[in-house]
Amino acid sequence: MVKEIAVLSASDSGYTKEINLISWNGKEPKYDIRSFSPNREKCGKGITLTADEAVTLLKALQEELNSGD
Repeated sequence: MVKEIAVLSASDSGYTKEINLISWNGKEPKYDIRSFSPNREKCGKGITLTADEAVTLLKALQEELNSGD
């Protein structure tokens, strides 16, 4: 893990949904969103995004959230 960015939510069971910057096998770090058990021994399926994909997602979410729909 390169950088812990934010905990997006926490469940009653202690699992957290997080966004982190992660690098696997020394490759370019990517943004990673997934759930982790309280002790981080288990993790759920997640999604990884390049910096360009994260920017595109951010713009889409900003447009959606500001649309008033």
